[in-house]
Amino acid sequence: METNPLFAEERKQKIVDLVTEKRKATVDELCLRFSVSAATIRNDLRDLEQQGLLLRTHGGAMMKTKTALEPTSNQKEVRNLQAKKAIARAALALIEDGDTIILDTGSTTVELARILGNRNNITVITNDIAIAMMLEGSEKLNVLIMGGLLRRNFHCTVGAPGISMLSAFSVDKAFMGANGFSLAKGATTPDMNHAETKKAMMAIASKVVLLCDSSKLEQPSFAQFAPAEAIDTLVTEAIDGAARAQYEEAGIEVIVAG
Repeated sequence: METNPLFAEERKQKIVDLVTEKRKATVDELCLRFSVSAATIRNDLRDLEQQGLLLRTHGGAMMKTKTALEPTSNQKEVRNLQAKKAIARAALALIEDGDTIILDTGSTTVELARILGNRNNITVITNDIAIAMMLEGSEKLNVLIMGGLLRRNFHCTVGAPGISMLSAFSVDKAFMGANGFSLAKGATTPDMNHAETKKAMMAIASKVVLLCDSSKLEQPSFAQFAPAEAIDTLVTEAIDGAARAQYEEAGIEVIVAG
């Protein structure tokens, strides 16, 4: 039984912070983090769920949020940053000198753009204004910016003008971001217009690479832009063995960033 109420409240707040940051956490993970029993963690999760601060799941808890709610680009940039940097480094290894690529908008693709100068003679098509500005100074890269409606607070374009532009091109690889990915629901995003733009990006690529940190796996968002079988390669920073086996059985190459 918990004998220090102050410590219990501090622990519960840290649990909420952790689940909010990672979007989900297991009982085992929380036991290890806070050096308490599984029974204590389950009691904490029950209390926090009753307060409306999270949702209990089988074996853990997840962030309480609506699938259609999307954090802004600035909010995304600070979430799971080290994981995104690791994913970006692993993705860079898939890019060869002379490649033509698509960089979808997103906080993980921004991290890939930061290190793209390590490659030569790359042509980049992007709908992300921040990525375009980041790459404009490199003489090794050619950058094409997609037109369309500028999404306020997301520094990217969506819609018919950009989709129409893409029909004139073919690229070697598309590096896509997502708000959620699962075998059942595929790759998903909260915005329907953005989903259509993502579909058009993937349609012109010979290979589709999904950059997705582990907090988004098996966490579907609102609008699907690709079924799971349309993804050639998944790059993530962590995945359990059973899930990895399921993805690979479905024909998806899984790369775990070190």
